[in-house]
Amino acid sequence: MTALGAPDNLVLIALLLPFVGAALIPLFGKHPNWREAVTLATAVTLVAAVAGLLTPVLGGARPEAGGIEIAPGLALAFKVEPLGMLFALVASSLWIVNSIYSIGYMRAQDAPRQTSFYVYFAIALGSTIGVAFAKNLFTLFLFYEALTLSTYPLVTHKQDREAMRSGRIYLSLLLGTSMVLLLPAIVATWVLAGTLDFTPGGVLGGKASATVIGVLLALYAFGIGKAALMPLHFWLPAAMVAPTPVSALLHAVAVVKAGVFAILKVAVYIFGIDTLHASGASNWLIYAASASLLAASLVALSRDNLKARLAYSTVSQLAYVVVGAALANSTSVVGSGLQIATHAVGKITLFFCAGAIYVAHHLTEVSQMSGIGRKMPITMLAFLIASLSIIGLPPFAGTWSKWTLSLGALDAGQLFVVGVLMVSSLLNVAYLLPIVARGFFLPPPGKKGGGAAAIREAPLPCLIALCATALFCIILFFQADRIEQLLIGMVASR
Repeated sequence: MTALGAPDNLVLIALLLPFVGAALIPLFGKHPNWREAVTLATAVTLVAAVAGLLTPVLGGARPEAGGIEIAPGLALAFKVEPLGMLFALVASSLWIVNSIYSIGYMRAQDAPRQTSFYVYFAIALGSTIGVAFAKNLFTLFLFYEALTLSTYPLVTHKQDREAMRSGRIYLSLLLGTSMVLLLPAIVATWVLAGTLDFTPGGVLGGKASATVIGVLLALYAFGIGKAALMPLHFWLPAAMVAPTPVSALLHAVAVVKAGVFAILKVAVYIFGIDTLHASGASNWLIYAASASLLAASLVALSRDNLKARLAYSTVSQLAYVVVGAALANSTSVVGSGLQIATHAVGKITLFFCAGAIYVAHHLTEVSQMSGIGRKMPITMLAFLIASLSIIGLPPFAGTWSKWTLSLGALDAGQLFVVGVLMVSSLLNVAYLLPIVARGFFLPPPGKKGGGAAAIREAPLPCLIALCATALFCIILFFQADRIEQLLIGMVASR
């Protein structure tokens, strides 16, 4: 391996590439084809750099970079471990398809400020890679906040009154939870453990009572507002005012995934799952996350707006990851990692489909979508595939995350959680499959019979992207063992 391709160098390259792309994109602002070519080239190069780290990490290596000391014992540093490796792979891979989709969507809408859109998207992905590869809580916190700030202009892209109001909710809640809850939790960890480094087995074992650990866990669980744990979830539905590619970024690629990733990483590498299990300090979080999981599904059932329904579905699906972290055993945390990947491909497909329906027919409400499957058969077939994956039916990716989480619940003696997961799947059926049934089996408005409707799909880049992510929902079903092999390294050395 050349020096440039050495794992430690690849970490730096992966961290810097999105920011280099963000600097280059404005140079081609008056030439859309070149601007978007730079975006795609940056995304493809990033995937190559991240993928180059996979073999060393699977082999037990933990590539590092940075190490810039800000204060004694406090450094800006990066280290690639299995969970961060998975998150970086998911985010970088989906950036490519999201960029392809964005080209079709933004051009079809003749959207303003497209150059700044791609710039902020690249910065958001760079921040996401920083979160994924953070060696310590200090580095994670910095890039977590950078992700909030870089996505704010995307949420408010339309710059109308509704967008600006939603942006204020988005910014105030995410920054507020970080400063009021997450930052004190990080400081407390520093005081108790004397370190902020992510360490296999955790750093808090024997350093605090079960009560203190439980309180600290609460600060992290609610302070990491991007995880959208109820009742601190309402920024997510509010942000649906953003363009659909941004919604996909929020729900599948970066923002909410950064939240649940951070909770899972803190549970494994700061608290340590053995410490959480032995102390019982995470038991309350099992019930809190289960309540969030079910309540959000019930709210999704009541929403007629398609993006709002999908937003509450995300709140519910994120809670799966938190439940797995709270169960605090090897099987459950592997299930949580699987959920990060499988939910990403399923949910991004659903949002791509929602955006495609809007671009092609300007429909936003579920009640308006009678016969839409006859007009957009490719889009609605992809929607069906992604729905079945979210529900957890084989042969689709979501099957394995729910199965592994259920096994983790059994290992923890939490039959209650198995029941919650089963009820949740039934609720997923109730709020997703009627959309498909309405689209294929009810006639379009104005047609009483079952006659054929004129097919009009979204622009080709949108179709390519949503078909690709729907295919991922199938491929990951058959490749789940490879993801498990990677994630086992997260707990094997504790």
